Amino acid sequence: MKVPFGFAAPLLLFLLSMSIIVAAWCWLATPVASGHAPVDPVRKLDCVSYAPFRGHQTPWNSSVVISADQIAQDFADLARITNCIRIYSVENGLDKVPELASKVGLKVILGVWIGRDRLKNASLIETAVLLANQFTDVVTAVIVGNEVLLRGELPEAGLREAIRSAKGRVSVPVSYADSWDFWLRYPELAHDVDFVTIHVLPYWEDVPPRAEDAPQHVIDARNKIALAFPGKEIFIGEAGWPSRGRMRDGALPSRINQARFTFDLLDKANRENVRINLFEAYDEPWKRQWEGTVGAHWGWLDGESRQLKYSSGATVSNYPHWKLQLGAGLGFGIAVFVTALLARWRSAAPSALPRWLAVAASATASGILLGVSVENALYESYGFAGLVRQGSLLMTAMFLPLLCANALMSGRALPAFVELIGPRETRTRSLPALLLGAVLLVTALVAVEVALGLMFDPRSRDFPFAGLTMAVVPIWTVALLNRRKLPVCATSEAVFASLFAAAAFYILLHEGVQNWQSLWTSTTLFLLGAALWRSRSAVLSGDIGHARAVELRTQV
Repeated sequence: MKVPFGFAAPLLLFLLSMSIIVAAWCWLATPVASGHAPVDPVRKLDCVSYAPFRGHQTPWNSSVVISADQIAQDFADLARITNCIRIYSVENGLDKVPELASKVGLKVILGVWIGRDRLKNASLIETAVLLANQFTDVVTAVIVGNEVLLRGELPEAGLREAIRSAKGRVSVPVSYADSWDFWLRYPELAHDVDFVTIHVLPYWEDVPPRAEDAPQHVIDARNKIALAFPGKEIFIGEAGWPSRGRMRDGALPSRINQARFTFDLLDKANRENVRINLFEAYDEPWKRQWEGTVGAHWGWLDGESRQLKYSSGATVSNYPHWKLQLGAGLGFGIAVFVTALLARWRSAAPSALPRWLAVAASATASGILLGVSVENALYESYGFAGLVRQGSLLMTAMFLPLLCANALMSGRALPAFVELIGPRETRTRSLPALLLGAVLLVTALVAVEVALGLMFDPRSRDFPFAGLTMAVVPIWTVALLNRRKLPVCATSEAVFASLFAAAAFYILLHEGVQNWQSLWTSTTLFLLGAALWRSRSAVLSGDIGHARAVELRTQV
């Protein structure tokens, strides 16, 4: 059957768009092998940090007591991959850990959480001393305090006093744990501990290295501490890499990077005879409130399913469900083309190749990014505010490609905000224009929240580059090809455009050029502002009614 000439170009563009979506997802989901199994069932991990909290359980709620059954379930799994666990407190039911660990052959590095309340500190130290002396065959060390100096909760003298109060009453070695650079700031602490426990989390460094360079950074930090404290054993009490979250400079959290980092680090540690406690056993959802998405995804085991993220010896992909995401992307891309085709049949506006190119660009971008956007929304939504923000962005990102495809083929320009919420005589009566304008306004408001969040609270904020791109590409196509025939007051658009331009510039400077998530997000904010600026034109308020009347007479 011969295809009419008018449909040959759209058909070719459709096939090209679908091919690009498939190729992009095949590339995104490419599995990578680290060369060895991430966790060797024969040679277990030396030690791993453990916290039992699941779902909404949090250590900040002192009334939460984790049941012995819940901890025992975790220990049954952990005993298969590690010889030892490190805990950070003896509260919230964690005082049962030594007894439960002894039943599955796990050793325990017992932690005492030290804070500002000195009476509570003394009580917790007393509990730890009793446990260490009762379970001498299980507890291998006691760590009094975890990053107390980093958080500024006690002066050095108060911390040293707490350490000494425990050291003389237990038969196992006693230490204190803090970021490696804080040991260099407070070298006198070494006199009060049996061994030095350092934390080296390359992702959180002031200048974070790339994942490929991070294992060597850990070893280098350990060697600096060894030089500073000759004769002292150096224990790496925390070393890890997140599997999900925002970038910092060139440090990208991902499943592949987490697996590679851990394997490389354990390999280096084994060759150099360095003791390492891997951070951490399970993902901890409760940390999202303070550290964002990245804080909840440092575990080797999933926080919900309690299963290993990576099968032993298998390759690792950043998108294990990529086939489902690909299918959804293809379906959505088809929907964009169908919407454009239906609008073309109903419209008397002249069709041209640039409009079909614009539809193809929107369908392709949406088809590639829909799966990423949905996955990010699921993992990055925290609390009611996060759910509203992520849900609103995802919905606008899904509506705009369809609404803009209809507008492109109908010859309809982007509606001005004054046509939605301005004086009665300026408001549009076109339902398609109202829908497009309403979604455009919601997009602008969500983008404002994103921009301000990345400017004033960036540490815990993710970069919603995928959802923003799905929204901005179709907006730009309409702003570029469908120019407004009549002027309209667009002061709001000018304000939005100015804010987005300023935010994009600030975010770019603050995050650095190595952070491609930041570059991408800043670019989409700038382009959104530019599209709104392009659609604006100011007229005197007295002329608005006349212009609107003329527009109504010319509407089809």
